[in-house]
Amino acid sequence: MSTSAADNYLGVWGNRLGFGVRPALLMVDFMQGYTTPGAPLYAPGVVSAVAEAESLLAQARRSSIPVIHTNIRYHAQHQRDGGVWVKKAPVMRDMVEGNPLAAFCPPVAPLPDEVVVSKQYASAFFGSALASLLVSEGIDTVIIAGCSTSGCVRATAVDALQHGFRPIVVRECVGDRHDEPHHANLFDIDSKYGDVVSKTAALDYLGQFSSRR
Repeated sequence: MSTSAADNYLGVWGNRLGFGVRPALLMVDFMQGYTTPGAPLYAPGVVSAVAEAESLLAQARRSSIPVIHTNIRYHAQHQRDGGVWVKKAPVMRDMVEGNPLAAFCPPVAPLPDEVVVSKQYASAFFGSALASLLVSEGIDTVIIAGCSTSGCVRATAVDALQHGFRPIVVRECVGDRHDEPHHANLFDIDSKYGDVVSKTAALDYLGQFSSRR
C-alpha cells in the first residue's frame, strides 16, 4: 500500500519553528539573468517570484526591519573565485560586474541604505559576513525570498538553521526554472530545515512591527 510523502513524513519530520521576535528579510539573488527571456539562467518561476516579492519587500521597509540583498559576483576576467562551482555550473560565469544579467531586478533592487552581500557559492552564509551581521543586529528570524528554490534558497535556509536562525521561506516569493525541483525543495525545507509559509502569513507577521512604530 503506497502512501503520500506527507503521510510518510508525518510524526517524523515537519515540526514548526514559528516566527521569532526579531526578523530580517533576506532577498536572495534576484538578478536579471533569471528573469530575462533567452538568458541561460532564465526561470519563469523567478519572474512570478519577483512580482510577488515586491509587496513583501515594501512591507519589510515599512516595518523598519533589516533588509539584506545578496548577489553572486566573480572576478570579471577568470572567475577563479568561483572555484569548483563554476566548473560544475559554467553558466554562473555571467555573474560578473558590468554584465546586465548580473544586475538586480529593478522592482526589488536594493535601496542605497540596504546591505548587499556578494557571494561566490550557493549559500548566502558561506564565505560571507552574513551570520555576523545578523547576530550584531540581534536577529533570530530570517525571512527568505529569492532564487532559485532548489539552489541558493535551499542552501541559505539550511545554513540559516545551522547558524542558529529560524529560516522562514515565503512560498510565493521564491522560484525556480521548473516546477518539480521547486516543489520538491519547498517540501524538503519545510520538513527538515525551516518553515515554508504563505505570503499572507509573512505580511501579517511583519505588519505587527509596523504597528509598534
